Amino acid sequence: MREFGLVLIILALCVAMSFASPYFLSWGNFRAMLMSFSIEGIVVVGMTVLLIVGAIDLSVGSVVCFAMVVAGTAFLAGIDPWLASLAGIVASALIGVAMASFVTLIGLHSFIVSLAFMVIVRGLCLAITDGRPLSLFSLPASFKFIGQGTVPLDLRFLGFAQVYDVPVVILTFLVVVVVFDLLLRKATVFRKVFYTGSNEKAAQYSGIRTNRVKFFCIVLCSTLSGVAGVLYMARFGAAPPTFGVGMELNIIAAAVIGGASLKGGSGTILGAILGIALLSVVSSSLTLLDVPPVWQDVIRGVILLAAVTIDHLLHTRKRARGAVRAG
Repeated sequence: MREFGLVLIILALCVAMSFASPYFLSWGNFRAMLMSFSIEGIVVVGMTVLLIVGAIDLSVGSVVCFAMVVAGTAFLAGIDPWLASLAGIVASALIGVAMASFVTLIGLHSFIVSLAFMVIVRGLCLAITDGRPLSLFSLPASFKFIGQGTVPLDLRFLGFAQVYDVPVVILTFLVVVVVFDLLLRKATVFRKVFYTGSNEKAAQYSGIRTNRVKFFCIVLCSTLSGVAGVLYMARFGAAPPTFGVGMELNIIAAAVIGGASLKGGSGTILGAILGIALLSVVSSSLTLLDVPPVWQDVIRGVILLAAVTIDHLLHTRKRARGAVRAG
């Protein structure tokens, strides 16, 4: 129902904007919207899994930037761009390992740990680059293709008037979404994520090693952030050390709007992607309506607050119903 409601809201906004602006329903605008959230959507996948298990990661924006900086620095040092990108992804995964160790071995809350690593990793990005953006325009065309290339999509047999060039970034995003959505719905291993997030004590009594499940989810989120960082590097041909500041708020908002609970135990990949699609439609609409950027931030903040409030009220009602049934 949450996903169906989001689809209705998105469709209603699209219909309203089709009357408000003649440019909204153009392929160029839809392509821009898809590009704007496709790479972020990969991070949303990891964040959704993490929220379901009952944890959170505030460092994703810094980790995305860290992957760009590590891969960019390695490339400028003469390393093959693909190996440099692998190094960036591995470095991001190691950040996840470090955070997961503090959470599962020492027992710190993921909020505090990720908040600390958000600052630490951002500092590392500034230290590695001396605070200056890395110019990577010399990246080979074969590598830039994953961030800037397109694949022709012929839909004329369905009645469309032309062949559309679909960016590789969007196709990569769709593959990640489909794979993880199926895994989260069907794979036994990922069912343990729901059990752990719903009731960690009960999951432990049933034989699930909940610390291992949390460890895996934290590392997965950081690794997907690293993948997103590599795609951003290929797309922009640069690695600025300040990239991704505030990204975590958009990521968390999308996941929560899509039904992932801050208390753990619920959420879907499809819902989270619909959440980030809604935020993208809102952002595009505000831009086309010439709303000042400062007010766009205010509106996005209000949407986040509304999503968290609704999530809290739904879980409060759920607990109340459970208490009544138990009584």
